[in-house]
Amino acid sequence: MTDDTPGEKLLMGNEACVEGALAAGVEFFAAYPITPANEIGEIISEGLPKLGRKFIQMEDEIASMGAIIGASIGGLKSMTATSGPGFSLMQEHIGFAVIAEVPCVVVSVMRGGPSTGLPTRPSQGDVMQARWGTHGDHPIIVLSPYSVKETFDLTITAVNFSEKYRIPVILLMDEVIGHMREKVRLTGPEKIEIINRIKPDAPPHWYKPFEDNKTGIPPMANFGEGYRYHITGLTHDEMGFPTSKPDEIKDCIERLFRKITLGLKDIQLY
Repeated sequence: MTDDTPGEKLLMGNEACVEGALAAGVEFFAAYPITPANEIGEIISEGLPKLGRKFIQMEDEIASMGAIIGASIGGLKSMTATSGPGFSLMQEHIGFAVIAEVPCVVVSVMRGGPSTGLPTRPSQGDVMQARWGTHGDHPIIVLSPYSVKETFDLTITAVNFSEKYRIPVILLMDEVIGHMREKVRLTGPEKIEIINRIKPDAPPHWYKPFEDNKTGIPPMANFGEGYRYHITGLTHDEMGFPTSKPDEIKDCIERLFRKITLGLKDIQLY
C-alpha cells in the first residue's frame, strides 16, 4: 500500500477489505489460504497483532468457521475469508451460526467452478450459494461491493449488521474486485459508525439468551462473563434448550425471519 496524497491510498479490493475490517473493530480472524482471497489473510495477519487482536490460520475452512463462531460467542468481532470450494465447506457452520444467532462475517472472493474450477479467474459463481447454500429455511444478509472503495465501506457495514442483527453476514466479492487497484480516500475513524451487539441488562439467573422481544433480536451475553447458557444447532426455546414442540419451533424460526424483515429498510442497500 502506498500513500499518494494525505488520506488517499492505492489499494486493491482485498487490501480495502482488510482496512475495513480493522476500522470496524474486527478482533479475531481465522482462515485457510485459498486463491483469490489469500491477500486478506496475509495482510490481516500482520495488522491484527499490531492492535492487540488475534489471527490464526486453521487447518481447513470448516475449522476456520468453527473458530470464528467460538470467538464470537466469547465476545470478539470475528471474520473469515475464502472462495468457492472453501465457501462450500463452510455452509453447515454458517447454518449453525444462523440458528444460534452468532454474529460473524464471511468474505467470499468468488472464482470459477465447479470444484477447483478456475482459481485465478473471475466468476460470480457463489451468488446462489450465498443465499441458499445451507439447508433449511432461514434469512441471511449478503452484501456485494462494486468497487474497491465500496469494499472498504461494505466490510464495515457487514461487521455492523452482524453485530446488530445477531446473524452471519456474507461479503460477496469476486476476483476482479479483489485484485483491482484503485486510488481511494478512506473514511476517517471519526466518521465511521461502529455498532456493537446488545448486551443483557438482566442478571445471569434471569437471562433468556433467545428471548422474543419487539425487535426479534435478543441481547447476547459473552461466555466468560458469568452468563451460562445453552447453545445448540437444534430448534430451541427461549432458554436455548432443544425442543420438538410445534409452537416453540414456530416461534424460533419465525423470529429469525422477523428480525430481518423489520430491518429491511436498514439492510437493503442499492
